[in-house]
Amino acid sequence: MADEKENKTEEPQEGSEQPDFPQIPPEVKEKLEQIKGKIEKFKTEVLKKFDKYILGIELLPPDKEDKEKKDINVLVLVDDSDSTKMPKEELNTKLTGIIEQLAKEVDPHLKPQTMLLSEIKESCFDGKYEVLEMIAQGGIVYDKGILGALKVSEIHKTMAIKKFEKYVIGYVAAGSLFRGDSNPNDIDVYIIIDDTDVKKMSRAELKDKLRAIIIGMGYEASRFAGIEGAQFHVQTYILTDFWDSIRDANPVIFTFLRDGVPLYDRGVFMPWKLLLQQGKIKPSPEAIDMNMDIGEKLLQRVKAKLLSVVGEDLYYAALNPSQAALMLYGIPPPTPKETVQLLDEIFVKKEKLLEKKYVDTLDKVRKAYKDIEHGKMKEITGKEIDDLLTDVEAYLKRIRRLFTQIEKKSEVTNMEELYDTVMAVTRDAIRISTDKKVTDIEKQFKEDLVDEGKLPDKLYKILKTITKAKKDFDEKKMSRQEVYKIGKEARTYIKVLIEFIQRNRGIELERAKIRFKYGDKFGEVVLLEKIAFITPDLENREEVQKADLNHHGSLDNVQKSSLEEMETHMKDVKIPEKVFIKEKIFESLKGLFGKDVEVLISY
Repeated sequence: MADEKENKTEEPQEGSEQPDFPQIPPEVKEKLEQIKGKIEKFKTEVLKKFDKYILGIELLPPDKEDKEKKDINVLVLVDDSDSTKMPKEELNTKLTGIIEQLAKEVDPHLKPQTMLLSEIKESCFDGKYEVLEMIAQGGIVYDKGILGALKVSEIHKTMAIKKFEKYVIGYVAAGSLFRGDSNPNDIDVYIIIDDTDVKKMSRAELKDKLRAIIIGMGYEASRFAGIEGAQFHVQTYILTDFWDSIRDANPVIFTFLRDGVPLYDRGVFMPWKLLLQQGKIKPSPEAIDMNMDIGEKLLQRVKAKLLSVVGEDLYYAALNPSQAALMLYGIPPPTPKETVQLLDEIFVKKEKLLEKKYVDTLDKVRKAYKDIEHGKMKEITGKEIDDLLTDVEAYLKRIRRLFTQIEKKSEVTNMEELYDTVMAVTRDAIRISTDKKVTDIEKQFKEDLVDEGKLPDKLYKILKTITKAKKDFDEKKMSRQEVYKIGKEARTYIKVLIEFIQRNRGIELERAKIRFKYGDKFGEVVLLEKIAFITPDLENREEVQKADLNHHGSLDNVQKSSLEEMETHMKDVKIPEKVFIKEKIFESLKGLFGKDVEVLISY
């Protein structure tokens, strides 16, 4: 038996045979057509009287005892989820009497069966699932969503049980389905599969296979039921994971046990539910501690994300277009600090194209970014982010207008500068990726960057177009519209290559860094060919030193430097492909920061 169970559970495959799910009998469809007018009239009268209480009306199959089949059996489903004015029994009795009278007035053969939503729920709790099969076989006349949901669920449940047989130990509807407050187009069910004797595959592989098959059945069930627009969501749990979730006090599972209604249960779900109601399923101390820790960690993560919005997203959202504007003007890619200065010097003072307040905005965002990087700003409020966001949105809107101004001002005359910039960034991109001397830009760009898969082929096509355009421009064969079009392509090209250079430069720089600790402070050394830059305290990056890096690895002639000098040097110097840390550098660090200095690995 164990081997049989392993085969059933461990090798789930989608079957080709048609499942025997509950279907609307042909006589129900035929009868519905014959009595359509009567049913519509009955529906209209019932809704006119009890619209807010009626969840659904359905034509049921004929009774087996009704030999002549003259009776028209109709289910009227009543919402009693908020019956605060009268007891449920009284509500059912009163509605039943009035609905029966309305049915007689339409046709004496109309036999309505009034059922409260809570009655279906209680039937499921008691393991009496015949009512679900009856609903699945009926023809829906009016529905606020639950009849269709139960019909889809019953079909899907039947398909799952046929496929996995006794290994389906629970099929449960989300509690919202029976509260009357669920979205009628959003159906949620949970299925629990027994995996306790699986030996031939991992739990992860089993779950993936089960979920794929069961979710596929969900799509089929929706199609068979003819419920249009409904979203049928199936959560599949294996028994061992389900038990672990209960033990770990997973809030989703506790809600599932508390509010779920079993549409099928092999004696597992209801005992768990009753134990929970009796207070006998309680979170362990470890689960409580874990959830407390999760709360603290998530709070810290939220704070970190808020800081990253400013420390990364907003900063680069403002910085990158600013650098692009300068490159469009013809300035080679500037450093972040140079960007603020050049915006002011060129576009505010020289060209008078930009208002000073926008440069101040970029400077403010950069200052916030630096404060976060240096640890001076450890938290930020939502209002502060909103204010910065508003400023950056206005800034970007103005920068877009600045682009137009630059284009108009240098519509034709900037072709030379644009071409030179394209060639410069292309040359830099080749240099940063290879150690070769750049002699044939187009050829080396294709061979070393495009053919190697580092950049897309369309960039090579843009480069060739720009090269040809420069030749046509020199021969005065280009119109202003053509220059404008080439300018747009060139700006796209420049932007992509700048990002490529910055990414590669960042990776190179990480190889060249040594981080160390002394006392309660952290410092950093950047090794660049024959020179090294030292930041004694990462909390204060403005304090920078430089030293000669000798061939045997020691740091000599240490003197005061600046962040600007370090950024300029890092931009121009070729960073070694491999950086070797020699013993002498440890001696130099001890001499500078004391014998207890520690070098950090994999920080």
